[in-house]
Amino acid sequence: MSRHETDWGSLIAGLLFIVLGAAFVISGTTDWGFDAVWIVPVLAIGLGIAGVARALAGSRGPDDRA
Repeated sequence: MSRHETDWGSLIAGLLFIVLGAAFVISGTTDWGFDAVWIVPVLAIGLGIAGVARALAGSRGPDDRA
């Protein structure tokens, strides 16, 4: 198997969905309150960060890789 670059956009988006899923599980099984009104802003911020990371990673040329 050959090595490939880390896809930062997918990694950040995946981690964001894991955190939101865990928050729903924890709020459903405990007394901790999770307000669903925060889902859209958190997703927007996380996906925005993922987009910026992906754009920065894609803007490097082949000579810039370590």
